[in-house]
Amino acid sequence: MIQKTRALFVQLFKKEPTIVLSPGRINLIGEHTDYNDGFVLPAAIDKKIVYAIAPNHTRTCTVHAVFTNETQSFSLDDVKSTPGWINYLMGVVYQLQERGLNVEGFDCVLAGDIPVGAGMSSSAAVEGGLVAALDNLFGYQLNRMEMALIGQKAEHTFPGVKCGIMDQFANLHGKKDQVMRLDCRSLEFEYFPFNFPDYKIVLCNSMVHHSLASSEYNVRRQQCEEGVKAIQARYPAVKSLRDASMQMLDEVKEQVPALVYNRCAYVISEIQRVQDATDHLKAGNLQAFGELMYATHEGLSKLYEVSCPELDYLVSLARTRPEVAGARVMGGGFGGCTINLVKADKVDEYVAFIQDSYKAQFGKVPEVYVTIIEDGVKVLTPSIA
Repeated sequence: MIQKTRALFVQLFKKEPTIVLSPGRINLIGEHTDYNDGFVLPAAIDKKIVYAIAPNHTRTCTVHAVFTNETQSFSLDDVKSTPGWINYLMGVVYQLQERGLNVEGFDCVLAGDIPVGAGMSSSAAVEGGLVAALDNLFGYQLNRMEMALIGQKAEHTFPGVKCGIMDQFANLHGKKDQVMRLDCRSLEFEYFPFNFPDYKIVLCNSMVHHSLASSEYNVRRQQCEEGVKAIQARYPAVKSLRDASMQMLDEVKEQVPALVYNRCAYVISEIQRVQDATDHLKAGNLQAFGELMYATHEGLSKLYEVSCPELDYLVSLARTRPEVAGARVMGGGFGGCTINLVKADKVDEYVAFIQDSYKAQFGKVPEVYVTIIEDGVKVLTPSIA
């Protein structure tokens, strides 16, 4: 894919490009904890966006997208939100300009193999790759966290998605065979080994669209905030569920609706699970780590209620298989993928079992993506002005 992207760039623009690789991401554990000031445990993966890019010494940016086979241009003097894929790139350019950084015209070819809508954050890969590319071309000397925050703000302002920082953070900070525990309050982070060569990370797509996710996501946030307010009445120092314990929550159980109690109980437990999970990784205990993933799914399904019958079925299938160390729904819920830790020599057998069983139950064949943990954004060649 890298060579094809470079060759297409040379064919279209008659010059040599800089190549930038920008990965998708997974989150192994720590779901719906980010907006509660908790911890997440993401990693970059080997599915990626590829940029071939070079300056063009004009005030115009021209982008050819391989996945739609179309070319679009925009002027640096009139960067405003526009429908479609180009919006993600324009959002990045706009945020760089807002910081007072000089963006010059560029030509680029955009390709990739991150499945759209499967929860691997193709949008953050587009954003992070472009920030890193323009930083390399024009010498901004931004650090990786600054790049992540620019990508996040670009997504907030142009596509209008109020995402947390996890996706852009993982895209830019990833390391091969490492996961990152990110503190969503302080933005401090630490790497932990995920070096299990006998296992692959397998994502099983339920083929169910997240139609409820955005509205129900906001409801869950409000329910968590309601629980925090009840706890604050007794413990004023508690600013978010990150600061709360199950004992504190139990003390206000009679003052809050049962649903609010359940939502908060899940989040408090999940924040602790992320901490426990990293202890298991340090000890090299993948089986114990996997049991926490199953516990997360149970909480997401029963207490947080963001699963669906298709996702529950996929996890129930995983539980019957000795080659699977752990599985859960990944992402916001109401559809999308489960993430499974599967013995490498059994992956083909497992995929066939999942697809056959799921088709018999729901009449459709789930897409399956096998992936490994890789480095974050990489600039492969020096810029050529």
